Amino acid sequence: MIPELGHFALALALALALAQSTLPILGAQRHDARLMTAGALLAYGQLLAVLAGFGALMWSFVVSDTTVSNVVANSHSAKPLLYKLTGTWGNHEGSMVLWVLILALCGGAVAGFGRNLPTALQARVIGVLGLVAVGFHAFILLTSNPFRRIWPPPMDGQGLNPLLQDPGLAFHPPLLYLGYVGYAVTFAFACAALIEGRVDAAWGRWVRPWALAAWSFLTLGIALGSWWAYYELGWGGYWFWDPVENASFLPWLAGTALLHSAIVVEKREALKVWTVLLALLAFALSLLGTFLVRSGVLNSVHASDPARGVFILGLLMAYVGGAFALFAWRAGRLAPTGLFAPISREGALVLNNLLLCSICAVVLVGTLYPMFADALFGTKISVGPPFFNTAAAPLAIPLVAAMAVGPMLPWKRADLRGALQRLWWAALLAAGALLLCLALAGERVWPAIGFAAAVWLVAGAAADLADRTGLLRRPGQAWNRARGLPRAAWGAAVAHAGMGVTIAGIAGMGLATDALVSLRPGEAHRLAGYEWRLEGVRDVAGPNWSAREARVTIRRDGAAVAVLEPQRRFYPAGRQNTTEAAIHATLSADLYAVLGEERDGVAVLRLHHNPLAPWIWLGAAVMALGGALSLSDRRMRVSAPAPRPVVRGGAPA
Repeated sequence: MIPELGHFALALALALALAQSTLPILGAQRHDARLMTAGALLAYGQLLAVLAGFGALMWSFVVSDTTVSNVVANSHSAKPLLYKLTGTWGNHEGSMVLWVLILALCGGAVAGFGRNLPTALQARVIGVLGLVAVGFHAFILLTSNPFRRIWPPPMDGQGLNPLLQDPGLAFHPPLLYLGYVGYAVTFAFACAALIEGRVDAAWGRWVRPWALAAWSFLTLGIALGSWWAYYELGWGGYWFWDPVENASFLPWLAGTALLHSAIVVEKREALKVWTVLLALLAFALSLLGTFLVRSGVLNSVHASDPARGVFILGLLMAYVGGAFALFAWRAGRLAPTGLFAPISREGALVLNNLLLCSICAVVLVGTLYPMFADALFGTKISVGPPFFNTAAAPLAIPLVAAMAVGPMLPWKRADLRGALQRLWWAALLAAGALLLCLALAGERVWPAIGFAAAVWLVAGAAADLADRTGLLRRPGQAWNRARGLPRAAWGAAVAHAGMGVTIAGIAGMGLATDALVSLRPGEAHRLAGYEWRLEGVRDVAGPNWSAREARVTIRRDGAAVAVLEPQRRFYPAGRQNTTEAAIHATLSADLYAVLGEERDGVAVLRLHHNPLAPWIWLGAAVMALGGALSLSDRRMRVSAPAPRPVVRGGAPA
C-alpha cells in the first residue's frame, strides 16, 4: 500500500509541476496577480507531494519490502540501517527521486524566501523551475518507476553495491545534487531575465546567493567523492581525471565563473551577457553530468540503462537548446551600463571568467572527444591525466596569480603597480617557498610551483584582509574595522585561502612515495624513513561481510607511530570483493596501506607515504566555509533597492 501511495504522490507532483510551469508564466505575461500568486502555492504543493513519494521509497528500503523491484535489486535485510536509508538514493531510480526532491525544495525556497522579488520575476522563475521539474517527473514515471512491484517476491534482496556501502559515498550524492540542482535556480533566473529583457543590480543580488549556495554544496560533494575514491578504492590517489569526476568538475568551473560574474552585475551592472550565459552554461553542464553518469555511457558504480539515457539526452537538448535559443533572441537587450578600464577589478574578473571557461573547455573536450571518436569513427582513444595536466596547467597558473591581485584592485579603474606594492610581502613569501622547495625536492619542479602558488594565495588573502582593515596603516583601528567588515569580504578571503590549502595538498602529493612489497609475518620494509612491519593476517567478520585483515605496525627511529589494519572484504549477498585501505592521517602526511592477495603465507601490500594529503580535503572544507560565511552576510538576504524616481531638475522624488 505504501509504495502505491508513493507512486501516486509522484504522479500528483507531475500534475502540480505542469500547472506550475504554465500558470505563473501566463500570469506574468498578462499581469494577472492571481495566476502569479498561484505559482508559489503550486511550488509548495509539489514539494509536499515529492516529500511524500520520497518518504514512501525510504520506508520501503528500511523495512526491506521485497515486493518492490528497486528494493530487491539494491538492498538486503542484513544491511546496516544507515545503508538502508542511504540506499534510497544509492541507485538510479532513487537518485532521480532525490533530484526532483531537491528541485522541489529549490522551488519552495524561491516561493518562501523570494517575497522581496518583483512579483512577475518570481512568477517566471517559479514557472521555469516547474518546467524543469515536468521533464524529470515524466522521466521517473515513464522510464524509472522506483515503486515497480515484483511478484512473487524473493526471500531477500540482492544487496547494495559494496562500494556504495560507505559513509563517504552515502552522503556524496545529496551534496552533489544540491550543487547540480542549485544551478537550476540560477538557470531559471537567467531565463526569466531573458524573457523580461532586463538584468540589473537587483537581479545580480538575487542570483548571487543561489550561485554561492550551489557552488558551496558542489565543492563539498566533489571533495567527498574524491575522498571516498582515495580511501575506498585503494589506489592511493585523489583525482584521476576520470570522466565521472570531470562530469562534476565541469559545472563547478562554470559555477565559479558565474559567482564572480554576478558580483560585477550587482556592483557595477556590467558583464550582464556574461552572467546570463554562465548561468545557462552551469546548469547545462549539470545536466550533461547527469546524462553521462546515469545514461550508461560511462562505466561507473552509478551507471544505468542506456535506453534511459536517450530520455535524459532529450531533456538536455530541450532545456539547453531552448534556453540558448532564448539567449540568442533576447541577449541583445542586455546592454551593459557600467564602463570600466581593462586594469580594474572588473577587468580582473573578466580575466577570471576567460581562464575558468578555457579550463572548462579543455576538460569538456578531453572528456567527450573519446566518446565521439568511438561512436563516429570506431576509434578507441584514451585521454588521461597527462593531457589534462599539460593542457590545464598553463591556464591555471595565471588564474592563481590573478586570484590574489584581483581583490586588491578598485572598481572601474585601478593602478596595477599600487596593488602589487601592497602584495610585496606575499610575493616574497611565495618566492621563498619556491626556492626552498626546489632546494629540497630537487628536479620536481611542479610541486615547488604548487607550494609557491599555495603560499601566494594564502598570503594574498591575508593581505586583502590587512588592506581592508588598515592593519599596516592604522594598527590601532584595525580591530574595529575588522569587526565592521562585511562577512562576504571575510568569506571571499577564506575561500581563496582554502584554495591555497588545497593546492598545497596537491603539491604535497607530487612528492608521494609508494612501494609494492611481499612480506611474511614478522618481516618489514622501509619506506619514507618509516619501518612498516607485517605482524600477521587474520579473519574478521562484519555485519554483512567477512574479511581478511592484515596488521601492520609502523615505527620511526624505533618509536611506534601507528598500527594499520587494511582489509579485503567479501560480501556474500552480492558475491563481491572490496579493498579497504587503512590510513593513519596527520597534518603532515598520510601513511596508507592496502592488502592484496596472499599466497603461501606471503601477503602482498601496497604502501604509500602521501605528504600533506589531508590538506586537499581540508582546503575544500575551508572553501565551503568561506561560502557559508558569505551567505550569512545580511546583504545576501536583502534585495537591492529599486531605483528611485527622479523629478524634473534632478532632485529625487
